[in-house]
Amino acid sequence: MTRIALVTGGSGGIGAATCHALAASGHTVLVGYGSNADAAGKVAADAPGEASPLHVDVTDEDSVAAAVAHATERGTLAVVVNNAGVADDDLLLRLDPARFDRTIEVNLRGAYLVSRAAMRPMLRARFGRIVNIASVVALRGNVGQTAYAASKAGLIGFSKSLAREVGRKGVTVNVVAPGFVATPMTDALGDEAREALRSQAPTGRAVEPDEVAATVAFLASDVAGSTTGAVIPVDGGAGI
Repeated sequence: MTRIALVTGGSGGIGAATCHALAASGHTVLVGYGSNADAAGKVAADAPGEASPLHVDVTDEDSVAAAVAHATERGTLAVVVNNAGVADDDLLLRLDPARFDRTIEVNLRGAYLVSRAAMRPMLRARFGRIVNIASVVALRGNVGQTAYAASKAGLIGFSKSLAREVGRKGVTVNVVAPGFVATPMTDALGDEAREALRSQAPTGRAVEPDEVAATVAFLASDVAGSTTGAVIPVDGGAGI
């Protein structure tokens, strides 16, 4: 049986590390990407196992449906990692509704669309692992991140509720909440902002993408069947 893992936002950072971790654990990985086909292709080519790029726009229901259909044609859709996300940070008074809505659309509604599309094949198989990537910001807030924090906090509530709905069907739903990770998304922040985020962690350093990916790989494994509805921080203690 070929177990398929679909990772949205798989072309870089946490997503790329997660694709590699899942490929190493024996999954056939679909490296989901929205726009950067070249980067997704490289992630797939460098994976220590079977992997291929797959375009999926998490804001488009038809694109999501096509991606899930492709996954089920390749094998059993066993794992979904909702990692696609955006951060459009600003103080609330400068954050117009369109920017707020876009953050919610990608980070929260996107996870809803992908999870909903994956649910039917997972329930039929009576097995599934959904892992949603949130943020320590969802748990403690941060200046200038009202939209981002709202989207990630919503993802936690969504995950806990879905975990209750499908737990008896062999499907688990969990959240990983990273702290400050050096990725292309966080590279857009200024040096001062990055240093402030790094200093919040008792470890005094950024979280490595591989550290997040290892937690995701555990949650995606067979031995994690009794872990559901959990929010697991990988944040160097920043959420303490």
